[in-house]
Amino acid sequence: MDTLQNKVAFITGGTKGIGYGIAQSLIKQGIHVAITGRNLAAAQEAAKSLNQDSKNSAKAIGLEADVRDLESQEQAVKQVIKQFGKLDIVIANAGLGHFGSIEDLTKDQWNETIDTNLTGVFNSIKASISALKETKGYYITISSLAGTNFFAGGSAYNASKFGVTGFTQAVMLDLRQYGIKVSTIMPGSVSTFFNGNEPDESDAWKIQIEDIGELVVDLLKMNPRTLPSKIEVRPTMPSSK
Repeated sequence: MDTLQNKVAFITGGTKGIGYGIAQSLIKQGIHVAITGRNLAAAQEAAKSLNQDSKNSAKAIGLEADVRDLESQEQAVKQVIKQFGKLDIVIANAGLGHFGSIEDLTKDQWNETIDTNLTGVFNSIKASISALKETKGYYITISSLAGTNFFAGGSAYNASKFGVTGFTQAVMLDLRQYGIKVSTIMPGSVSTFFNGNEPDESDAWKIQIEDIGELVVDLLKMNPRTLPSKIEVRPTMPSSK
C-alpha cells in the first residue's frame, strides 16, 4: 500500500491486548479503525480512548460482534463500510486459550477455542472478501508460535493456531489473484491480559503490544510486489526465570 492515510481497518478483538496495540499504531498512520468485541460498552470505550489519543484526522469506532457467528461478522463489515465507505485492511486477531491435559479439557473448552480462534478467522475473512476485492486490500491474521510448536496442555490451543497458520497460507494462495495480500503473524510471549495475565514490570522482557502494531504497519507499507506471508516473532531474550 503506497499510502496509508485514510485507509480503513477492521480489527477483531480490538478492545485490549494485541488488537488494541495494532489499533493504536494504525491510528497514528492516519488509518480509520473499527474495533470489535463481544461487549459493546468495552468496544466503545476502547474506541473513545483511541480517539482521545489520535493526533490526526483518523477516527475509531467500536462495534459489538462475535467472531464465532458469520452473520455477526457480516453485519459488522456492513457497519464499517456504512461509516467509512470502504474497507482496506482486516486484522483477524480475536482469540482465547484453554490449557490443560486432554484428560481434563472439556468439550465446551475445546469448542470455544476452535470456534473463536479458528472458525472466527474464517468468518472474519469470509464476511469481507467482496470488500477487499474492491480495494485490493490486506488480511493479517494473528496466529502464534503455538501454531507451529506444540506443547503439553496445549491440545486445543495448538490445534486452533496450527489451523490458523495453515488456513491463512491457503487463503493467501486463493486470494492473491485479486491483488489481495494475506499474511499471518506468529508471536511468542506478548505482554497482554491473555489467559488471566496482568501485565506489569515483570513482563518487560516480552514482546509489547506496540511492537506487534509496528510490525503490522511495516507490512502495510511494504511494496505491493512483495509479500511476507508468514512472520514468526519472539522476544529477543528469554525470561530470566
